[in-house]
Amino acid sequence: MSKPRIAIVVGSTREGRFADTPVEWLVSIARQHADIEVEVVDLRDFPLPFFDEVASPMWAASENEVAQRWQKKVASFDGFIFTAAEYSHGPTAVLKNALDYVYTEWNKKPAGFLGYGGVGGARAVEQLRLHAIEMQMAPVRSAVHISWGDFLAVRQGEKKLEEIEHLNQAARALLDEIAWWAKVLKKAREADIVAADAQAA
Repeated sequence: MSKPRIAIVVGSTREGRFADTPVEWLVSIARQHADIEVEVVDLRDFPLPFFDEVASPMWAASENEVAQRWQKKVASFDGFIFTAAEYSHGPTAVLKNALDYVYTEWNKKPAGFLGYGGVGGARAVEQLRLHAIEMQMAPVRSAVHISWGDFLAVRQGEKKLEEIEHLNQAARALLDEIAWWAKVLKKAREADIVAADAQAA
């Protein structure tokens, strides 16, 4: 079985976003992990309109070309880590919208989260966990939460993320859990395909 492919999804698209800093840091740690391959997926590259299809992708194929391209991209991965900026005690609208444009391609894959902002983005992450469950994903327990003090220190250039050891430990724990679940669920999905092919034969 090939290594699971994990997408690190940049969940903010605004000018001047902080997300690029933790993504670069997380990627540098993830690329040292022997059991996974990682790729950054930036929602800026998928300018989805606010959801305006005839039905959820659970029930009907999307007509929008960007949505179709986004769904194909999601399908190519075995697991996901989402950056979660916290706005008004919740995740960004652009990230929630991107989740809503996909259904089957999320199913039976692990989801992890890197939050930042008030209380380390914890409220945004908890909402995203509920969304992930509805998409039949498997959210992992460990997460990275960049608290307001650490956020400001990094934003103002007083510290680098790699210098904050509790965040390094959290990142490694998150990646270990994502890697374990991605391997297990990839194997299970492949077994389902073999079983379906055998039944159809």
